[in-house]
Amino acid sequence: MTSLQETFKNVMAHVATPVAVATSMDGGLPVGTTVSAFLSLSMNPPMVLVSLDRGSETLELVTESRKFGLNILSSDQHSAALKFATKNGLGKFHGVRWDIDHDLPRITGAAGWVACTVERILEGGDHMIVLGTVVAAEQRDSDPLTYHRRTFGTHCALEMV
Repeated sequence: MTSLQETFKNVMAHVATPVAVATSMDGGLPVGTTVSAFLSLSMNPPMVLVSLDRGSETLELVTESRKFGLNILSSDQHSAALKFATKNGLGKFHGVRWDIDHDLPRITGAAGWVACTVERILEGGDHMIVLGTVVAAEQRDSDPLTYHRRTFGTHCALEMV
């Protein structure tokens, strides 16, 4: 018999989600983690919501610094998504091109960039929900990386007839 958690995980695998890397700084060193649970929360003021694992090093630094970046990955950045999904700590940025933007690590070539200040942090099961007020945003004309049925891909528009 399948547990509720396993069934829920399988149901959610069928929901296509965008893939981003949430980033912060540890002194002068960049840290980040792959996230698929993030979304636009408000337009006035511009706000986002991101869910971070309670044990995440990134969450600890976001909580301390009260700011974070969201690098919405491009369809050709699936290797970065896998790299930042590991528990490798500070070594995740090794070999990844990045710059500093609003005192936050910004991954080069990402489809979108959002810099935020933390408005509030809420409990959400084994994760913490970070509400961020957007202080800067920029997008590139690039297809987004998505995760669906446990594989990476991108969005493909349907032809309307």
